Amino acid sequence: MRSLCASTLIGEFFVIGFAGLVAMRMSEVPAGTVWTVSGIAMALCVLLCGALSRPGAVQTGWVLQAGLVASGFVVPTMFFLGACFAGLWWASIHFGRRIDEAKARSAAQPAG
Repeated sequence: MRSLCASTLIGEFFVIGFAGLVAMRMSEVPAGTVWTVSGIAMALCVLLCGALSRPGAVQTGWVLQAGLVASGFVVPTMFFLGACFAGLWWASIHFGRRIDEAKARSAAQPAG
């Protein structure tokens, strides 16, 4: 699960950075505010990559997904991209857990 979730978070890192560039040019929000919010979200993506095995990391990831969707109020395309990444986050968790369970079953079987 960790590798799938980390891949999603790294993709989000870049999307948030590019959305910050768009917001800086096309919105009424001051550039300092755009980069403060974008920088915090980007840092959270990177920090979550390293903390995915800790309690609360997946829930924090969901908060990040909600923030990404909500950023659509500043850059309307982010409604769509945020929803896409929320779907990827769900899939990373869902299928990542299935993969982890399959690996555990395989490791528990005797060689032969």
